[in-house]
Amino acid sequence: MASTRQRTATGRGRAAPAGGKSAGAVRLKRAYEPPEAADGYRVLVDRLWPRGVRKDALAIDAWLKELGPSDELRRWFGHDASRWEGFASRYRDELRRQPAAGLADELVDRARRGTITLVYGARDELHNQAVVLRDAIEQRLRRPRARGHRPRRGLASPRQMPASDG
Repeated sequence: MASTRQRTATGRGRAAPAGGKSAGAVRLKRAYEPPEAADGYRVLVDRLWPRGVRKDALAIDAWLKELGPSDELRRWFGHDASRWEGFASRYRDELRRQPAAGLADELVDRARRGTITLVYGARDELHNQAVVLRDAIEQRLRRPRARGHRPRRGLASPRQMPASDG
């Protein structure tokens, strides 16, 4: 399969499959691991910047702070594996509400076009929000797309949206 070069938000060129029709992979990577061209679109999904990591070293295309778990949930979990099931359930609930739901839609759309890598800072590679987010994105990728469905481009709240005439 031929590949073409694609520009990302950081201006780096990345290889993308020609046609771009097949859904790409959703990868996970710790912020402390070096970036690779195979990572595709790299997005930091933590509310807090990873300790000791320079912006240029992280090489992300986007930082979607609002996709991270709420401060309250993050503090409650405290990376305690015994609270994992409760954390995952509560975080999935947060992902269903705006603005996280709209941002997740954008990542699903990007994943339909190619590989995305969810970058996170947690030490535990099995019990962190990126694992829950990846599973949510992959679940949505398996669903058939609704006809005429277009992901929202803005993140306007209902209060910011213009009143309808109908």
